[in-house]
This record gives sequence, structure tokens and C-alpha cells, in this order.
Amino acid sequence: MSEVDVERSHGMHVVHDGPRQAPPLLLLHGSGASGATWNPMVPALAGRHHVVRVDLPGCGQSPPAPSYDVPDQADRVAALLDDLGLRGAAVAGHSSGGYVATALAERRPDLVGSLVLISSGPSLDAFLRQPLLLRVLLSPPLGPVLWARRSDAMIRRGIAATAAHPVDVPDDLVTGVQAITYRSMRTVLRRNTAYVAERSVPERLAALEVPVLVVFGAADPRWDPSSARRYEAVPNARVEMLPDVGHLPPLEAPEATGELLLDFTAAVR
Repeated sequence: MSEVDVERSHGMHVVHDGPRQAPPLLLLHGSGASGATWNPMVPALAGRHHVVRVDLPGCGQSPPAPSYDVPDQADRVAALLDDLGLRGAAVAGHSSGGYVATALAERRPDLVGSLVLISSGPSLDAFLRQPLLLRVLLSPPLGPVLWARRSDAMIRRGIAATAAHPVDVPDDLVTGVQAITYRSMRTVLRRNTAYVAERSVPERLAALEVPVLVVFGAADPRWDPSSARRYEAVPNARVEMLPDVGHLPPLEAPEATGELLLDFTAAVR
């Protein structure tokens, strides 16, 4: 096979980068985004890993699904890894993608060798008041109307609103965000909230025997950056703060984030 392959599996758009014989690294994006979230990091990661990126159902180039419950999302990802014959993969999730990664480790520990959570809020009490543009887009009565009329420029502003500084947003990320419907986005957000409300992420991780790297931007406007320290109570967890970085380390600081991830996966192996 070529160094880059694209397929559709279990209702998800899947992209493979790097040599298939390299250690597997699964990348999971956050709410409403797509695998393009990771674009700036992929060249470096694919030099040492078989990188698997998915568009979760309803996002990017993947069609909607009957359920967006986090455990159901994890089960779809598990079925993909089973089909690929991958065990003990490093699994990295950005934002709510970290919840899917955690649920995958809970439900199928045989598939997960290590976890990397990037900008994944630990519990609901750490959630901050969101930028005005996002509040308007995601809430009735104006939300459904504006959502249907979103321009590429508006989507770029919405994504960049969670960064600490101006950031380049990949074109295919904008295209992927354009594809998700208002109803699907609201449902995804509710299901993510339900997962964290049921039990905090550090509590879930503490019950697992898996090495964990937590990466947080010190200027994250979505989650209280100081809440990242709650993960320090998790056995086998390491917490890294990125100064002057917001909620989007893969876009704001791809080199620094990639180095942390690669150093971690190499140490685990």
C-alpha cells in the first residue's frame, strides 16, 4: 500500500499515513471537527508511526449515526481497530476526542497501549463561559438559522475563537465542519456532557492501567487550564502545559505538541 490510504469503515472516513508496519497511533478529533484537526502534526508523526485518523460519525466526510453516545463512538473505533488487526495502539484525542479515547480504553483495554489527552476537560465544573460567537451559533433561537448560513469565514472565526492567538485553519477542516448539521452537533455536545457528568475523566483513568499523557494549553478559553492538574492524581499520568497556547494545540503549537506525543509513545514502547 502507499504511504497514504483512504477508506470507509464502520461508517467512518479513515485516513492512514505512514508505514503500516510502524507502531500504530490513532488520532481522534473533537466535537464537530474532523481528522483534519491533526494535519499540521501528521508529517512528523507519520515518520515514526502508522497514523490512523478517523472522521467520527456525523463529522467531516462520515455520515450521521443513530447514536452519538461516547461509548457507542468508542465501539465503532474498536471495530475499526479489530478489522485492522491493531492491538496496543497509542490513542490520542483532542478535546472531546479524549473522551472517546478514554471510553475505548475502558471498554477494550486490549486495543489501547497508551492514551494522550489534548485539551480534554476533566469535569464539567472546569468548563468556562464560551466565546460569544460560539454561544450564538450553538444556542436557539439564532443558532439553527445562523448554522444553516455559515460561511467559510464564519467557520474559521468560530474555530479560531478558542485559540490564544490567530491561527491558520486547514481548508479541509473548514470543509469538514461545514458538513455537520446543527442537530448532530447539539446531540454530540449533549452526549459528551453526559459522559463527563456521569464520572469525571480522571476518575475513569484511575481505574485503568494505561500510561497517560495530558497536554493542556495554559491559555485555554474552553476549560480552566488549572484543572489539568487534576489528572496528576491518576497513576501513570504525566501532565504537560503549553504556555501561551489555547484550546487548539494541534493547530497552535503542532511542533511542540508532536514532540511531546512522540517522546511519550517512544518512552512507553
